[in-house]
Amino acid sequence: MTVPAQPKIYHIVHVDRLPSIIADGCLWCDAAISQRNPAGTTIGMNKIKQRRLKELTLTSHPSLYVGQCVPFYFCPRSIMLFLIHKKNTELTYQGGQEPIIHLEGDLIQAVNWADQNNLRWAFTLSNAGSSYFEDRNSLAQLHEIDWAAVQATNWQTCKEGKQAEFLVESTFPWHLVERIGVKSRVIYDQVIKALPTGGHHPQVEVRPDWYY
Repeated sequence: MTVPAQPKIYHIVHVDRLPSIIADGCLWCDAAISQRNPAGTTIGMNKIKQRRLKELTLTSHPSLYVGQCVPFYFCPRSIMLFLIHKKNTELTYQGGQEPIIHLEGDLIQAVNWADQNNLRWAFTLSNAGSSYFEDRNSLAQLHEIDWAAVQATNWQTCKEGKQAEFLVESTFPWHLVERIGVKSRVIYDQVIKALPTGGHHPQVEVRPDWYY
């Protein structure tokens, strides 16, 4: 499958984290979040977060830990969201998928912004929290991502490729969030209420097809 003409990237967070993201004007990496301790619910697996913070570095940027980057998937309805939906026992968070929102951005805009701000970025061909993964830092290598796996809804036979990630060092600006996808009207209303009266307003959509 060829590279999409305009690849999009997706970061999932609990809806109660949105006010702090807006107030800060950005998403922070886990290394910064551990120092800042912002308001809101943490949804990831702590064991994997610690491995990304302390053990896993990028081949393309050997001094950069995965946990020093803001992570994105290349698709909504990720495998991580499935684990949240199933209330996987390794998760501290057990609130299910409904309060989880998708923040969508554009890959090329994100890379251009990172380059302009001297921040490192990379993409991986599989889960950047696993014990082994390959990463790249050239858009010319985007074809190495398994795009069919990324877009698959039945991913049992292509789990590794489905979990490809885009990673950007330290922070990701709020103004590059183009769209917010939510599961229900209830969460849509919470997102609309959290958005500021002035400033950047991403499009907000109820997208049940982005959920399990």
